[in-house]
Amino acid sequence: MHRVGSAGNASNSGRPRKEKRLTYLLNDADSTKHCAGVNCLAILKQSEPDNSNYLFTGSRDGTLKRWALGKEGATCSTTFESHVDWVNDAVLVGGNTLVSCSSDTTVKVWDCFSDGTCTKTLRQHTDYVTCLAAAEKNSNIVASGGLGGEVFIWDLEAALAPLTQTSEAESSNGMNASGNSVPVTSLRTISSSNSITAHTNQPQGYVPIAAKGHKESVYALAMNESGTLMVSGGTEKAVRIWDSRTGSKTMKLRGHTDNIRALLLDSTGRFCLSGSSDSMIRLWDLGQQRCVHSYAVHTDSVWALASTPTFSHVYSGGRDLSLYLTDLSTRESVLLCSKEHPIQQLKLHDDGIWVATTDSSVHRWPSEGLNPEKVFQRGGSFLAGNLSFSRARASLEGSTPVPVYREPTFSIDGIPGIVQHEILNNRRHVLTKDDAGSVKLWEITRGVVLKDYGQVSFEKKKEELFEMVSIPAWFTADTRLGSLSIHLDTPQCFSAEMYSADLNITEKAEDDKINLARETLKGLLTHWLAKKKHKFGSQSSVNGDLSSGRDISSRSITLSRAEVDANAVNDSVVHPPFAFSSASPPSIITEGSQSGPWRKKLTDLEGTEDEKDFPWWVLDCILHNRLPARENTKCSFYLHPCEGSAAQILTQGKLSAPRILRIHKVVNYVVEKMVLDKPLDSLSGDGTFVPGPGSKPWKLKPSVEILCNNQVLTPDMSLATVRTYIWKKSEDVVLNYRTVSGR
Repeated sequence: MHRVGSAGNASNSGRPRKEKRLTYLLNDADSTKHCAGVNCLAILKQSEPDNSNYLFTGSRDGTLKRWALGKEGATCSTTFESHVDWVNDAVLVGGNTLVSCSSDTTVKVWDCFSDGTCTKTLRQHTDYVTCLAAAEKNSNIVASGGLGGEVFIWDLEAALAPLTQTSEAESSNGMNASGNSVPVTSLRTISSSNSITAHTNQPQGYVPIAAKGHKESVYALAMNESGTLMVSGGTEKAVRIWDSRTGSKTMKLRGHTDNIRALLLDSTGRFCLSGSSDSMIRLWDLGQQRCVHSYAVHTDSVWALASTPTFSHVYSGGRDLSLYLTDLSTRESVLLCSKEHPIQQLKLHDDGIWVATTDSSVHRWPSEGLNPEKVFQRGGSFLAGNLSFSRARASLEGSTPVPVYREPTFSIDGIPGIVQHEILNNRRHVLTKDDAGSVKLWEITRGVVLKDYGQVSFEKKKEELFEMVSIPAWFTADTRLGSLSIHLDTPQCFSAEMYSADLNITEKAEDDKINLARETLKGLLTHWLAKKKHKFGSQSSVNGDLSSGRDISSRSITLSRAEVDANAVNDSVVHPPFAFSSASPPSIITEGSQSGPWRKKLTDLEGTEDEKDFPWWVLDCILHNRLPARENTKCSFYLHPCEGSAAQILTQGKLSAPRILRIHKVVNYVVEKMVLDKPLDSLSGDGTFVPGPGSKPWKLKPSVEILCNNQVLTPDMSLATVRTYIWKKSEDVVLNYRTVSGR
């Protein structure tokens, strides 16, 4: 798992931002399907035979999904959307609780049968949370591990208990962890062992047990049935054993030569299986504190393990794209299947095994989990060696085993994830390519695909779509979650403007300047604003009689010298170039003064969110039409006649106009100066010409060309475009004009 910046405002970002970010994720396809690799699986088997079984999947797209498994297929019944980065692991505890962990540094608790609303967010980790473990017969204990060597053991009953008034008062300063505090009376007794640390980085009532000992990152955890014993592994290459009731270390087992990525414990807690990036599987006897067998089955890293109920056979998968079944006593192995993607996790389900890979689809393969000997009777097995190079050497010599199964018995299809993107010069269009090779053109101010080009060359299409225009970079983008994420950061997001005529907004005067970020925010939050007005009345957002209005007013004026957008006063209309689809609405990732980063579909916003949930600058823009003070919205230039031209000298000094001013406006200005009796000496504030008193209409209008660096400029070029592509210098632009005869 590589270190990449989170899509949200996670606390582990390298450089702290001054203000909270707002991100929106675009979606043009079936939202019931994953659009990035599936990292984890969990199976919920119903006790009643007539009831559906459920599969839970967690993905790199940041969501979990619940699938009702029937004879006819799998139906996505709920999407669990709250994490703001990859979902790395998920476990089921009890009969109706789902626990997940993510690279957003949180552990989240969900009701399995809810509509996808998060019950609780547990914020104790300071870096990516990579793995979870649960006790099958103790529904109250869950362990979480992550980067930086952090391992926490959670008492869910205590962690989910409601806040007391004391706790609420302590955390009212905005430092609470999404309401994750619980009464101090619920605090578990913590052993005095030096292995245990009470993490108090936030004033929560409940603090989990911190099992201290790992000096490096943890990638695998497992627990016995009763939850009294826990094993962990990671980049230190050792298996550590813990008493999970106290968090104290009991032993450390060495043998692997690389990162430990998968661990299993048998029901008694005596035997442990480990899979490692050294390509080996090892069987440990914890009673004897030694490795009793090692199995060279794979030719690359082992990332996933699953065992039969009796711990007699193990299923394993990993980076070599292959799923193997190995008899732990006879060392006999057989290749069940081999596909195109590395295997992330395995879950046995009756006579099948669900396989999660770096692809967005999930497949179920035959496994004969209840009677694995049937698979070996088909032939094609080999004896697993005990040295890792033995399988690698056999592979090189061409003796690769033939897979028993060619196709899965069942598949839950995902959609291809976006893997490449390019922001085009007009700063409204983004070209993307997904992992199926399909190239699409997006309009990010509406969240729609303008054109699906199919499987064409991304580089050639990028060249075809090149436009010689210069607009400030008002947003950034990434595809880490498999979809197109658009990030808005203040104040730079408010730097880009366009004339309404260039956006085909007919309801406004053609010279009205449109701030792209403000209009995009209006389009994104139109449902939220409608719900807010319905709940609180329209006056709440106008007069600032809500607490949010008062807080924002004072802070924004103090911190950013906020200016009211004159064009935007009382303009709550969402113009067509900024109208987002309600059929496939974007999701929003952001953060307010409290609670930490969160994610929701725009249409699921309730209208009650305020500055505790949203960045203050977003509310300031939407509710009060205030934008932060902007710099560099003007472009300075000199206007001289061409060398050798008979044209008169019209101006002596430097002129200033908006960056977006078109050259045809400069042409008009020159013409006006030439024919007026009393010409003006400068452009007006908005860059358009205003006739002075006593001016006379002309009979014959001269034809004028504007040049820069001896190149004739087209009338629709902006000053910013001329500066970027024609002038190409840091000094003020020099424009030349000349009259053209015969036109």
